[in-house]
Amino acid sequence: MRSLAVLCLAAFLVAPVLADWDPGDGHKMHFPQLPDPNGWDVNATLPKVLADDWLCTESGPVTDIHFWGSFEEDYWYPIDMFILSIHDNDPGPPSKPVNPPLWEWLFMAGEWTERHYGSGDQGWYDPNTGLWNRPDHFEFYQYNFVDIPDPFYQEEGVIYWLDVSAVILDQYHRWGWKTSQDHWMDAAVWADVDTGLDWRPLYDPETQEQLDMAFVITPEPASLCLLGLGLVLLRRR
Repeated sequence: MRSLAVLCLAAFLVAPVLADWDPGDGHKMHFPQLPDPNGWDVNATLPKVLADDWLCTESGPVTDIHFWGSFEEDYWYPIDMFILSIHDNDPGPPSKPVNPPLWEWLFMAGEWTERHYGSGDQGWYDPNTGLWNRPDHFEFYQYNFVDIPDPFYQEEGVIYWLDVSAVILDQYHRWGWKTSQDHWMDAAVWADVDTGLDWRPLYDPETQEQLDMAFVITPEPASLCLLGLGLVLLRRR
């Protein structure tokens, strides 16, 4: 028991380093919406903003957010900022985020980690213009935001929306949020900040099927350790 407690303490202390998320790791949403390696990357470069909804399955602070994305034509470029926000749910139909946001945070470069995650024949789609290209690029990345300061507190059983927008000061590079191979509830939505966030559903430009975005809301490492300690105690009874 003592050794397990020591391991949990060690895991808690190194948690900021262990930022990556892999299938099988914990989550506190309906299910992780995993990236489709042959899907789309939808332009989410400011002033464009994309959003997708999730069902909270564990009350508590949203301290860890992970999502996947790519660059148009594989022209990787440093992202200057990410703007993330969480909204209440307007059930519609179709459902969409409620403005203004319940929580919003601007993350500067260096306040998240990025890792190369995979590759595949992926398309690029810009819902503003309706223009799309396939194949457009091959590499995609995972973006990890952990130990978020002043996090939003979510309530079990409530539906929320996660909004994502990347800020790239170089106008010749664009970043897209990757679509998911998993679908839940209504389609993801898109809007432009400079036109008042008039949310519109996202559909596959080839098949017209709904698009959902690749992301996962996860429990903080400390809660995973507490869960492990609880299981040990139950086994000893």
